[in-house]
Amino acid sequence: MKFSRLTNGLGTGVFARLAEKKREAERRGMKIYDFFVGTPDFPCDEHIREAAARAMRDPENVKYSLLDSDEMINAVTGYYRRRYGVTLTADMIASCNGTQDGMGHIGMLLADRGDYALLPDPGYIAFETSARFAGAQPYYYPLKEENGFLPDFSAIPAEVLSRTAYLVLSYPSNPVGAVAPQRVYLEAIALAEKYGFAVINDNAYSDIVFEGECGSFLSLPGAAEVGAEFFSLSKSFNTTGARISFLIGSPEMVGAFRRLRSQYDFGMFKPVQAMAVAALTGDTSGVKQRCDEYRRRRDALCCGLRSIGWNVRDSQGTMFVWARIPDGFGGSAEFAERLLERSGVMCTPGSEFGPSGEGYVRFALVRPVETINAAVKAIDDSGILNK
Repeated sequence: MKFSRLTNGLGTGVFARLAEKKREAERRGMKIYDFFVGTPDFPCDEHIREAAARAMRDPENVKYSLLDSDEMINAVTGYYRRRYGVTLTADMIASCNGTQDGMGHIGMLLADRGDYALLPDPGYIAFETSARFAGAQPYYYPLKEENGFLPDFSAIPAEVLSRTAYLVLSYPSNPVGAVAPQRVYLEAIALAEKYGFAVINDNAYSDIVFEGECGSFLSLPGAAEVGAEFFSLSKSFNTTGARISFLIGSPEMVGAFRRLRSQYDFGMFKPVQAMAVAALTGDTSGVKQRCDEYRRRRDALCCGLRSIGWNVRDSQGTMFVWARIPDGFGGSAEFAERLLERSGVMCTPGSEFGPSGEGYVRFALVRPVETINAAVKAIDDSGILNK
């Protein structure tokens, strides 16, 4: 059977290898400390789950939804006004089934073959995939540790900017855990106005911030004229499986996104819309409590690793820690495999997040402090840092 070049270019190599090594280690009876995938381990709040249960009792809610309900749109506008100080109108909001889905299609919305997509490097894997689905050429702007993992837009050649269809921003950043000051967004808006491209802000982690401030891209002047952001409930409200996300911003872009989505989807499931309403209008005190717990986990991991000789930088936000691998290893994939084999600790090779990710690994803070402390001890006992 013949498959497209695009499909054949989608690889899972290192993930499959690590999954197999995890299985082998478990067969040997080794204790595994899994910090591999960024899935929150906290339960979704009861009032959000109950909203879905109530909605499911109405047979009408199990049919195609086709449209975003007025109640949900009003919930989003109210939340943005309270949380970010941003005033929205209904034509600035469109739902999608998770930011992975939305971002996966955004390239098709904005780019043609031969256009450039400016992507953070390291960055979330879906950014590159979306560009390639559209036939666009990824152009990576590097996020370097010596620059606080912030972009240097002045290093992008004018000939690239003149052929750019869109720029992706993502702070707090997965995987590097950096938080960006407002000047980064203002520089991006100015470039978009000058060269006529769009800005897409991935705003998945604005509620998990340990240092600095992080709000909405749309609170800045000119933002809604040049772009939009994906706003997700997955990490803030622990609704990952429900896939609740919105593209919010430029009415022109949001309208085009709705037209594109109508070609492959029938709208957000009505019980899921009910979950969104409950999350955005109900008790949100758990959001801060979980951020505080992520901070405790970050401190346990980063301080713990530094105490055993691994000089790991503190994450400023997100549920991830980005760690430069110790000297003496051939690359991040090799180190991640050896770490799993020798200590049972599982993390993600940085090379999976773009060319500049080589030399780093990512830990997801999805285990309690007690488990993190045990994992640090397992790394120390393994002797891998003394190779």
